[in-house]
Amino acid sequence: MFNGNIVIIGVSTGGPKTLETIFAGLPPLNAAVIIVLHIPSGTDRTFARRLNNVSTMPVTLAEHGSYLQTGHVYLVPGAMHLRLEGNSRLILFAGDRINFVRPSIDVAMTSLSKPLHGRIIGVVLTGMGKDGAEGIRHIKSIGGTTIAQDQDTSAIYGMPKAALQTGAVDFVLPCQTIGSKLHTLLDHSKDRTAAAD
Repeated sequence: MFNGNIVIIGVSTGGPKTLETIFAGLPPLNAAVIIVLHIPSGTDRTFARRLNNVSTMPVTLAEHGSYLQTGHVYLVPGAMHLRLEGNSRLILFAGDRINFVRPSIDVAMTSLSKPLHGRIIGVVLTGMGKDGAEGIRHIKSIGGTTIAQDQDTSAIYGMPKAALQTGAVDFVLPCQTIGSKLHTLLDHSKDRTAAAD
């Protein structure tokens, strides 16, 4: 089982621009980062390269059977669901659409189990519908930390609003400050781990 920190980000309409805003200039995070973006399969690789160009962390398409590594960003391929096996191994599969979409944020987030070590952070960004709400509820239930984008900076407020309505969101933030919040949360996590050692 992967013992590091995991950040899982769900996003839809307005997602590419929002993700670039968050990752541009963001120092490397003490975590493995998974991005579930509602994106067609034909444009996923192009966007991964685009985000890689502005990110201080390597951004690649998630590959079936690979394992999480701290400091890496994994974009879920279009038209594929992702679930995590043992909080560490990436499993890709087609499956039915969930919440009318594939990949589904809920599928990825609800596959996480309570970590023995490390920290889990779930983030829901701009998008239409309610994908990610059940995932946020699940992450909170296993002791994780949750973030939703605010209405003012969301292109479409549907997904963040649905997440907020679960009562399981810890922080509501503009996209411009989400990166710094992640960095702060994960730095504190690193300090706690060092103290425990």
